Amino acid sequence: MKESWIDTPLGPMLAVAGEAALHFLDWDEGRRLAMGRKRLAAWGEIAAGETAVHRALRRRLAAYFAGTSAAFDLPLSQPGPAFRQSVWQALRTIPAGRTETYAGLARRLGRPEAARAVGAANGANLISILVPCHRLTGSGGSLTGYGGGLHRKDWLLRHEAEAFGQHSP
Repeated sequence: MKESWIDTPLGPMLAVAGEAALHFLDWDEGRRLAMGRKRLAAWGEIAAGETAVHRALRRRLAAYFAGTSAAFDLPLSQPGPAFRQSVWQALRTIPAGRTETYAGLARRLGRPEAARAVGAANGANLISILVPCHRLTGSGGSLTGYGGGLHRKDWLLRHEAEAFGQHSP
């Protein structure tokens, strides 16, 4: 696996990818990088460098931040148990410019009692923006919990609402 920094309007993001998939994308906020590197270490050594996945990611992030495309058709792979994987897959079905509540996503997954578990899975996501954990909100649309910082969550939601559609809880 290789890691490389990507500049964004919200600060640099670290991307970790192999030749076949993206494994990590996040800002250097709090303990996020250390947590991500620790979880990925079980998959192998991480060295500085770039892969074709990094180059494709740069192009797609540039289009996303320019407001011309929210399509992220890159292969993704991150470690996690089955329930977390189901949450991360469900997050990818929330369109840019839309939001969903933790409770709403839990209901959609057939686990209406699991709103907190959805929140925990959301917080464990290692691939920001592409697995759009920022699109989950508290009841009534309140901005709660985002590993990249609430200021970035607010910016991303406003950007998506303006560029890709209406923001709705």
